[in-house]
Amino acid sequence: MSVPDLDPATDDRSFMEHALSLASRGRGHVSPNPMVGAVIVRDNQIVGRGWHRRIGGAHAEIEALRDAGDFARGATMYVTLEPCNHHGRTPPCTDAVLAAGIARVVVAVADPNPSVRGGGINVLRSHGLSVAEGPCEEAARELNRGFFTWARCGRPFITLKAAMTLDGRLSTHTGHSQWISGPASRRRAHLERAAHDAVLVGIGTALADNPRLDVRVDLPSEIDSPPRATHPSPRRIVLDSTCRLPLDAEMCGDSHRPPLLFTTARAPRERRLALTDRGVEVVEVALDSDGRVALAEVLPRLAPLGVTTLLVEGGGLVNASFLRERAADRVVSFVAPRVVGGTPALTPLGPVPVIRPSIDGEARADALRLARMRVEQLGDDLCIEGHLTW
Repeated sequence: MSVPDLDPATDDRSFMEHALSLASRGRGHVSPNPMVGAVIVRDNQIVGRGWHRRIGGAHAEIEALRDAGDFARGATMYVTLEPCNHHGRTPPCTDAVLAAGIARVVVAVADPNPSVRGGGINVLRSHGLSVAEGPCEEAARELNRGFFTWARCGRPFITLKAAMTLDGRLSTHTGHSQWISGPASRRRAHLERAAHDAVLVGIGTALADNPRLDVRVDLPSEIDSPPRATHPSPRRIVLDSTCRLPLDAEMCGDSHRPPLLFTTARAPRERRLALTDRGVEVVEVALDSDGRVALAEVLPRLAPLGVTTLLVEGGGLVNASFLRERAADRVVSFVAPRVVGGTPALTPLGPVPVIRPSIDGEARADALRLARMRVEQLGDDLCIEGHLTW
């Protein structure tokens, strides 16, 4: 093995940040598996690096151990997620760590799966290894927010995105909605798409705007989550209870990333077949109590399809449905310095209340609240984002 490159970092946080940068290279998994990076350090030098490159392939710890070779004995391993201690597609990583003679392990965050959480850490400690937890925990959680949400809730991490006027309208009273926000906001919206596995709209938005739902900007280094190397545009998803999506819709023209359409038994058979012939993947689910596509059936199906982060760009009814189901984690709103007025104009949540009555029948007075707020000026617009606190 060649002489390892010197690294000036001397503390746990710096080495863990290096492991996180490796983990981000794993973007593109077609499964709910996390992005994980690992580095092995001996005498303040990085002697091994690895990351989880593909599903079924070697985990980050194994890659790093192979890279380090004999230098791993007596060294410290920094890994962004707790090493596994169970048989899955690959053997337990804890066995390989012990066999390699690693003396100390530093873990950014424990596995969120309740059935395995702490198992790997406990096994390593029981064999005499020193195990530290916590450096860069928040960054590790944010990198794998989709995996953590899937493990906790069985659904993707979901962002609701809207562009509106200062008086809270998505369109004018005549229904015109395009270009409410300025160029800087539209660019940011494309970066949001690139940072998510899929983008979802309702059939109302699909019919009104005929959106392509792709990424049409160069992707810079400052994007939060690196895009997929092969297909930077996310998967397109449409909620369409009666299969009204036009056969010539813009999103139907991409054979590499055909849209996924969730419909119901109300959809005519001929329309389903026509869309399928056009390359659209049509999936039937149950109706909800309002006669629409049941989100409770849609969301659990997404992670196995590679969707652990979902951007919702629907209209008011779709946004309200996600909130009523408590199926949203983050909100991003672009507010333009325009005022249009008009009672028929569309609003981000439509006329349906998003707060359900409590169990005892009394209405709750508090509105939904956002935490971890961030406000940024983009050209003439404001970008307001925050995380929902349920």
